[in-house]
Amino acid sequence: MPFEWLVQLTPPLKKRAFSISSSPLVHPNQIHLTVSIVSWLTPFKRTRQGLCSTWLAGLSPNEENLIPCWVHKGSLPPPKPSIPLLLIGPGTGCAPFRAFVEERAAQSARESTAPILFFFGCRNEDNDFLYKDFWLKHAQDKGVLSLKEGGGFFVAFSRDQPQKVYVQHKIKEQSARVWNMLCSGAAIYVAGSSTKMPADVTAALEEVVRQKGGEAASGWLRKLERAGKFNIETWS
Repeated sequence: MPFEWLVQLTPPLKKRAFSISSSPLVHPNQIHLTVSIVSWLTPFKRTRQGLCSTWLAGLSPNEENLIPCWVHKGSLPPPKPSIPLLLIGPGTGCAPFRAFVEERAAQSARESTAPILFFFGCRNEDNDFLYKDFWLKHAQDKGVLSLKEGGGFFVAFSRDQPQKVYVQHKIKEQSARVWNMLCSGAAIYVAGSSTKMPADVTAALEEVVRQKGGEAASGWLRKLERAGKFNIETWS
């Protein structure tokens, strides 16, 4: 087979989509991404790495790099500053919420803003705590994630103890705070892996609604979804 034919038969590489993890208000001329370097073993025990993530990680920040990209409207609508936020984003699911927190922190410097309650999760505190200093800074004093301002920042480290702990467990532990946020008109945003996480988080939220409100939990969440206040963005 001629090489030209082979090229024509080879499908083009799929585009990779990443959530923007920076605020346009804070970084009007920049786009920040949160990219996990993909690596896995084949059935023949050979190591394979993600093409795009490995290429991005290999770029030198000291050189001029031209990265072909496009910007599309995301599936998570940007919230108004006056709406309390309940954010759940384990792993790289925190990417869009870094932008949300950064944006609201900038807004709070010039106007009144509602609090943010954020549940983050990762395997180990020492190895996987993405943006640790950023979250902790905004969780202190009068930051948008601070308890003083009605918000909160809670982390589930799933591998730092014998019993695995995930974000849904932290949601149940903080059920009173979650319920108070919902009663205050909070919008719910969930981002991350499309495996079990979204279903487990939804079940935890339904349990909180049942325990605290005595309401039909699934109906409550469906009302929020119809009102545009329950948004989920997942990827495989």
